[in-house]
Amino acid sequence: MKDIFAKRLKSARALAGLSQDELVERMDGLVSKNAISKYERGEMMADSKVLIALAKALEVKTDYFFRPFTVEISNIEFRKKKKLRQRELKSIKERVSDTIERYLEVEQFLNIKSEFKNPIANHTINNGQDVEHAVNTLLNEWKWGINALPNVIELLEDKEIKVVELEAPLEFDGFSGWADAKFPIVVINKNYTMVRKRLTALHELGHLLLNFHESIEHKIVEKLCFRFAGAMLMPEETFKMEMGEERSRISVAELVSIKETYGISIQAIMARAKDLGVITAYSYINFCKWIARNRKEEGLGEYRGRESSDRFTQLLYRAASEEIISMSKAANLANQKLAAFRKDFMAV
Repeated sequence: MKDIFAKRLKSARALAGLSQDELVERMDGLVSKNAISKYERGEMMADSKVLIALAKALEVKTDYFFRPFTVEISNIEFRKKKKLRQRELKSIKERVSDTIERYLEVEQFLNIKSEFKNPIANHTINNGQDVEHAVNTLLNEWKWGINALPNVIELLEDKEIKVVELEAPLEFDGFSGWADAKFPIVVINKNYTMVRKRLTALHELGHLLLNFHESIEHKIVEKLCFRFAGAMLMPEETFKMEMGEERSRISVAELVSIKETYGISIQAIMARAKDLGVITAYSYINFCKWIARNRKEEGLGEYRGRESSDRFTQLLYRAASEEIISMSKAANLANQKLAAFRKDFMAV
């Protein structure tokens, strides 16, 4: 019990993004930093008064501190910008772990046994052409076709991939990994545009599925995952049908039209044109210089589709509706107060 409490306290503090000193301050000095350190090392147990204060300061329920650890996330491919602090990284990882634990618990209540299979596990990736071939195989195996993809997040969830959307600093792009070495996870920033969410989700899918040759360095892996994402949104056959085999000039209006149809950024479209030899490297460099002043592509069209992760909430409502779990338990899994959960539940 003491060991679980120690680990959970440390996780809750990381989840909140607090140092030990900041936690003491939030608790109005009820305990010392030394006491917090002893709790986290499993050398001392908090009494009920301190437990309540810890729960309030860390914005968790008291039973969180005694919930056994059931999920281990491994093989994490983390993409971030240099400005993202180490403390923020820890907080993101803990939030993902907590979300996945609750996700899998709901599935257990509903007796859902998800089993993920990678259709391209045997495709060794050495270069861009290998990526194109892998994408064609995957689209065929998953029966997604070569037309514009609708809700990418929903499509991934249908394939037993756990997608987590997080409120996170803009310096965080996303990451992928495995829960208990068998449940694939894709994490994306909730604050990004739909176009960026789509590309990021598929980029992370690339990290999960592509079997890169061991000689390929990390920087090249990232580029090939980016190519994978672009190819998933616009396979080679589709791209050349829209753009042609070879172009000397491409109008902005044309790029905007494709962006709004396929939900792919103008920058990704042009990168794809360069990769497939539709435009020259020189033309692509000139484009990069032009778009550098407007990386957010403001005023350059808008994709009006939908991208959101709803499966966990749907499963939770189902478990509560069928009275497989109590409203109180459902609220706990939703990380909400009972009154707030009841209100959302009744609204549905």
